[in-house]
Amino acid sequence: MLLTDLRTIYERDPAARNWLEVLFCYPGLQALLFHRLAHRLHKTGIPFLPRFISHLSRFFTGIEIHPGAVIGKGVFIDHGMGVVIGETAIVGDYALIYQGVTLGGTGKETGKRHPTIGSHVVVGAGAKVLGNIQIGDRVRVGAGSVVLRDVPSDTTVVGIPGRITRQNNVNSDVLGHGKVRDVEAEAIRALFERVKALEKQLEQLHTESNVSPIQIDDEVIESSNFDSDRVIEDFLDGAGI
Repeated sequence: MLLTDLRTIYERDPAARNWLEVLFCYPGLQALLFHRLAHRLHKTGIPFLPRFISHLSRFFTGIEIHPGAVIGKGVFIDHGMGVVIGETAIVGDYALIYQGVTLGGTGKETGKRHPTIGSHVVVGAGAKVLGNIQIGDRVRVGAGSVVLRDVPSDTTVVGIPGRITRQNNVNSDVLGHGKVRDVEAEAIRALFERVKALEKQLEQLHTESNVSPIQIDDEVIESSNFDSDRVIEDFLDGAGI
């Protein structure tokens, strides 16, 4: 399984140059090695020691994986600082997890309370996948998203709460994070275009009815003396975000 992990890192990280560097300088790989030992001891029912190994792993790598979590082969935790994987979480084969990801629960319920992640899933930086939910195969979770419901296979989910924005991810580039849709910006753009259309209709009605537009105080005009259209366009293009 170690060879599979090394091969996956070489395939997905262009910064990986040699196996010594990967083995000693990649905290994601080190956390997985710690976890496999802790998980094996946890399954045999040994008390304390599995959790202590998990605690040491968090201290050295910044990645916290409960010994009870089930991690598949070829999983790559890239950078990994701040990653938290709960006790009953299941992560499928060849999943890609970035820093700040939480696979956690939503309360103090017992039993299966953490998510199940399918194979070839990409979970972007800072994303939170919470509760006993199912994330299908080849799903892409956008950075910073909060996913609280089941997600079918071959889809992309982004936003807070997470919304499905794309289906049929089979041929998509797993590392192409810049191609993920910004649904909030799209919604704002649609509202902006509708307001502009309503303003044109209002001006046309004023012209046809020979009614002068509503007068606005000079102070209000001076305080709003800027190109609002340009400011909105800058926002929609990502400036200042």
